[in-house]
Amino acid sequence: QMPNSSSVSEFLLLAFADTRELQLLHFGLFLGIYLAALLGNGIILTTVACNHRLHTPMYFFLLNLAILDLGCISITLPKAMANILWDTRAISYEGCAAQVFFLVFLFGAEYSLLTVMTYDRYIAICKPLHYRSLLGSRACAQMAAAAWGSGFVHAVLHTANTFSLPLCQGNAVDQFFCELPQILRLTCSDSYLTEMALIMFSVCLGVGCFVFIVLSYVQVFRAVLRMPSEQGRHKAFSTCLPHLSVVSLFLSTIMFAYLKPHFISSSFLNVVVAVLYSVVPPAVNPLIYSMRNQEFKDAV
Repeated sequence: QMPNSSSVSEFLLLAFADTRELQLLHFGLFLGIYLAALLGNGIILTTVACNHRLHTPMYFFLLNLAILDLGCISITLPKAMANILWDTRAISYEGCAAQVFFLVFLFGAEYSLLTVMTYDRYIAICKPLHYRSLLGSRACAQMAAAAWGSGFVHAVLHTANTFSLPLCQGNAVDQFFCELPQILRLTCSDSYLTEMALIMFSVCLGVGCFVFIVLSYVQVFRAVLRMPSEQGRHKAFSTCLPHLSVVSLFLSTIMFAYLKPHFISSSFLNVVVAVLYSVVPPAVNPLIYSMRNQEFKDAV
């Protein structure tokens, strides 16, 4: 029994494998995914920044998404890879708090940004004549700032609240990075109710955004199906369907990780779900958003 959090100077992350061969296999896999994410998002950043034809709202938001994705994957994977290489499980108390803070910050901002990107697609397809007036550069900057700001507020609330709770259940985190639900499991029994209330509040906001996204897409698809030209329909679907698939994977896996009951918890399931929301999107978003887009491919 540990009396309180002051006696915990470090946390122990999940060990991936017992044998060195398997550890190195995991390291190679993580390194490959990380390099793919760096390359894909790096291409988006440089292409959008350097090509004046891509200085439009859609690509401005895509640029922000690439920055967020690079942040998300850089907070979890390098530390996990370093631990595998040095054959250790330790992360400092401060390092753990920093991981929780930045992950909540970046994921919150990313989800808000995905919602803003839906609004952008909705205006572009359903109200094309109002596009320039509704999505001027100032409006875009304000929306992006609001997305980043909402993530920051969530991060401050969740991190300050979680790391002020006393820890009674040791210091072994059942995950390859410091994940909020896994830290909460180490807290003393009843003290995490306020944090659960905060998580429920975040989830309600997330569901609200998702309802907005779905309703916007219903309007978008109705407008697309009324388009006379098949080429126009194809172009609209090719920009909207990838976005919808990204949002659905992101929201469903995060909600599962944060809301699943204690009895469906195995280390393997936890890791799979965490990889699906924290590692897969940053690596595949560049492919999903750029490869289906002829304008972007020409710019590259």
